[in-house]
Order: sequence, then structure tokens, then C-alpha cells
Amino acid sequence: MSDVPEKPERPIQLLLVNESGLIGNMIRAALEDEPDLRVIASVTTAEAALKVLQEQTIDVALVSTRLPDQGALKLTSAMAQLAPSTRVLALGLTEEKKHVLRYVEAGATGYVLKDHSLENLIEAVRAAQDGKVFVSPQIAAAMMERLPNLARMFSDIENNASDTTSLTGRELEVLELIGKGFTNQQIAEKLVIEVGTVKNHVHSVLEKLNVRTRTEAAAYLAFIKK
Repeated sequence: MSDVPEKPERPIQLLLVNESGLIGNMIRAALEDEPDLRVIASVTTAEAALKVLQEQTIDVALVSTRLPDQGALKLTSAMAQLAPSTRVLALGLTEEKKHVLRYVEAGATGYVLKDHSLENLIEAVRAAQDGKVFVSPQIAAAMMERLPNLARMFSDIENNASDTTSLTGRELEVLELIGKGFTNQQIAEKLVIEVGTVKNHVHSVLEKLNVRTRTEAAAYLAFIKK
């Protein structure tokens, strides 16, 4: 389908995450026609995707933005924490600045618009593997506009990172799982505690870090791990 040199010693390892198993299988079949691409798994939920990431080495994850309950955004953020070497491509976006920027800020390497072709998708995968990102001039300009705000946000986080020392061991565990995109129910199951207890821990974490959202709290993880 695409002009590709001889099959490489190690093909690009892919993970497909699509809410429709049928569509996922169709994309898988098309991608596996390419000698330098290998689909390790095709799953339909964020939970299944995270399980694959824990068990396999994935180079590029193709995540459908149609996952329910903002699952794609949560998964993108969780992947950035769990497997930072894995490149994430958001599939099916419209080129509205606010939509694209949300995924870029969550940790996506790039995006493939819903009206792009299979050739565009394959090109984006290879570019992501090479550490390249292709964005339109419109999105590039929007990203530049956001830089000052992002710089201020991370400066505030770094200046206040010492506040994390007031977190208890259990609260730090909860914060780690928040960073991986876990829901309160999933955190409760992971730590074998009641959901109500998790809610109390989350409230305490947000209060101690002086943030309003789980995403803002998760941003502290990078500074805790320095």
C-alpha cells in the first residue's frame, strides 16, 4: 500500500484501542499489510489497553477519541505515566483547536483526523516512531499561544511541589493511580479499600496540593519522581 523498504529486523509494535471491535480488526488487517508494522493487540477498552501496556512493549498506541466517558483522554494521560516511551496517536479528531490541544496536553504525540486516509495513518505511525510530529499550521500556532500559560502552570507546580511531603503513604498511592487514569472504583479494587475511603483520600490529596481537578493533581507526579 505504501512505499516501504525491505522488512526491518524489528517492526513497529502497535496497540489499537477502538470502541468497535469490528473497526479495530479492519484497521489491524490493513496495517498488517505493511511489512514494518506489527499489531500486538487490538482492544476495545482503556482497561484492556493498560493491561497490554503492562505486559508488552508497545512503540505506538492508536487510540480512538470515541471511547466513552472521555476514555481516550484519560487513557492518553495514563499511558504517558505508565509507559512514557510509548507514542500515542489520537484517532478520529476534527481539527478544532480545543479538541486537538486537549490530547496534546494529555501526552499524545500526534493525531489523525477523522477524514484522513489509511495512508495518512501509516505515515503518522512511522513519523511517531521516528519522534516526529506533523501538525497543521493552525494547530502549531495554537500550541505556541498556549506555551506561556503552560509554563506558568508548571512553574506553580514546581514551586509548590514540596507540598507533596504532607501526603500520607496511602495518599501517595492514590495519587499514583490517579495519574494512571484510574477511577475511584478501580483505585478501591486495586488497594482493596472501600470506594468511600478512596473519595476521602482524593479529596484530601486535592486539598493538600491546592488543586481543583484530578488532572492537576496528577501533574505533580513528574516533580515527585525527580
